[in-house]
Amino acid sequence: MNDVVRPVMQDAVAAAPTRVDGRDKVTGRARYAVEHPVEDVVWAWPVTSTVAKGRVTEIDASEANGTEGVIAVLTHANAPRLGETDDAELQLLQSDRVAYRGQVCALVVGETVESARAGADAVRVRYDEAEHDVVLDARHPAMFTPEKVNPGFPTDTSIGDPDTAFAVAAVQLDATYTTPTEHNHAMEPHATTASWGADGTLTLYDSNQGSTGVARVMADLFGLQVRAVHVISEHVGGGFGSKGTPRPNIVLAAMAAQAVGRPVRLALGRQHMFSLVGYRTPTIQRLRLGATTDGVLRSLVHDVWEQTSTLDDFAEQTAVISRMLYAAPARRTTHRLVRLDVPTPSWMRAPGEAPGSFALESAMDELAAACDLDPVELRVRNEPDVDPESGKPFSSRNLVACLREGARRFGWEQRDPTPGVRRDGRWLVGTGVASSTYPARTAPSQARMSIGSDGVVTVELNAVDIGTGSRTALTQIAAEAMDLPTDRVRLRIGDSTLPPAMIAGGSMGLTSWGSAIVKGARQLRELVGRRDGAIPEDGLEVTADTAEEVRAVSGYARHAFGAQFCEVRVDADTGEVRVPRLLGVFAVGRVINARTARSQLVGGMTMGLSMALHEEGVVDVQHGDNVNHDLAGYHIAAHADVADVDAMWLEEHDEHLNLVGAKGIGEIGIVGTAAAVANAVHHATGVRVRDLPIRVDRLLGRG
Repeated sequence: MNDVVRPVMQDAVAAAPTRVDGRDKVTGRARYAVEHPVEDVVWAWPVTSTVAKGRVTEIDASEANGTEGVIAVLTHANAPRLGETDDAELQLLQSDRVAYRGQVCALVVGETVESARAGADAVRVRYDEAEHDVVLDARHPAMFTPEKVNPGFPTDTSIGDPDTAFAVAAVQLDATYTTPTEHNHAMEPHATTASWGADGTLTLYDSNQGSTGVARVMADLFGLQVRAVHVISEHVGGGFGSKGTPRPNIVLAAMAAQAVGRPVRLALGRQHMFSLVGYRTPTIQRLRLGATTDGVLRSLVHDVWEQTSTLDDFAEQTAVISRMLYAAPARRTTHRLVRLDVPTPSWMRAPGEAPGSFALESAMDELAAACDLDPVELRVRNEPDVDPESGKPFSSRNLVACLREGARRFGWEQRDPTPGVRRDGRWLVGTGVASSTYPARTAPSQARMSIGSDGVVTVELNAVDIGTGSRTALTQIAAEAMDLPTDRVRLRIGDSTLPPAMIAGGSMGLTSWGSAIVKGARQLRELVGRRDGAIPEDGLEVTADTAEEVRAVSGYARHAFGAQFCEVRVDADTGEVRVPRLLGVFAVGRVINARTARSQLVGGMTMGLSMALHEEGVVDVQHGDNVNHDLAGYHIAAHADVADVDAMWLEEHDEHLNLVGAKGIGEIGIVGTAAAVANAVHHATGVRVRDLPIRVDRLLGRG
């Protein structure tokens, strides 16, 4: 099962190919959603509600219509009617109902973005305001059990009698942890350019994580055949899950273009992204761990409370990580949900695993202290032989190897386990550890591959590069599979007219797309071989579909694993926290491109650092909104916060994954990082912070 051969050394990065689209990006030739040249284009800007619940009683657009450059003002009274979809958040301007503060209640179209914004400022909206409820509380009387948790896991699971096992356990830990609302903020905001053709077709340049599904949803909304909707996502400036499904920008742009008869651009502003593009739900998590005196778990209970909106139900799979990470003969996990007058939460990098790991890995650290055990050793002692709940064998599982190698590289053996004893002048110094994991999934995808008489191979599939380096890695995969240099490969992605493929999400984009390319390459090489290498003037072409291959590996529990090590320095007087060192060691199957892989892992760890110390949507109970709904008040890690962040991986061969042999790496880097920071802060200060972020007032006992 453990197939570690050796660590891949850091100098492997130098040998990795640079990004094939790097020059286009640094010279500005790469075009994003609102940068494509379109004639006669105009701009749109939304008007959003200033109440959290109620009805729109009047919209006075007279001043807006008189503003220079304003072309139209769309409201629920005059906007195009939309068809039904499963996403109620996309039923924009279809009624007078207000379900949350920041909801779109009008849209202004202007000749320029400035005139559209000026017109939006001039729109006057009056409401019949109702009493709202925006505070998550585990004791909320309307808390209910959702049918499932994202993406389709059982809501609750139970094995054995965890309550009795906990009651008789020699060592008991019962603690509650919380994480706040967290928001997605990609460099490129959610943006769209929409244009209707004279034949009724709809062309959309859109920033998304997969345009195949976007085209289907837009076709349903506007009563079109899917083939009449063309979605182009040539370059996408980040997504983190928030662009995995269509968002209001694309629907509003298409509506506006239909209404005014001209192409329309709409790029959401930063403040819009706090209400219109999904967010990570706040969580309340109770962990009960029962163990023997030597640290072996006998009982594990993980209960989670979360919020959703009154429009749609979305339940993040926060406790799912506790179903597979450690062995415990008796266990239970539960999820409960309450509908509040807030926007609908959605995907944010490592949904479920990111907040769930903070609670679980913090609790494991507390258990290690209670058992007087080293935190690394405690985790090793609770390593399962098979998936604890499904009983399936792991396709590969190298968590212990990551912990051991990370401890060696980090210098863990020098650690004095006593909290609050290491000091460097005014700074208290501590170290912490946490485990990481993320499912290693692959989804069915298709790829069309052709070879011309010049020997150049063209690969076409509707993958998307959201800044992760997918173009580069897919070019490498195709070149290797065809036994050609990379300059003999042409790659086309980011277009809904191409063969359908998995979105760039769930850490399964590259594994899914790469598998389709490998299968297509095998078919193409076989076809060329049958012709003794002779290629006709018009070339040869095949189309591969990996649905059968995906079904064939369902008998295994497939996960990536890792270990995060952190050093913190805490100012003894002010409580200021600095993180001079982060190390992540991962087991992620085959790494396709060391350069881009390290970038993804370091990026995830940096985002986890930001989660630990900064990110927090602060609820304004009176107005029903986040009081800090901009990047001046919603803090994220800046350059000064990110010092030595290093990621490396173990060589791992896993034949039960996919045709590429890889595990996704986009999300595992964020899993466990916040807990490692919190555990290090406890080691430095003796203060256990169970509520993120780790603010100064919480460290000083005032928050």
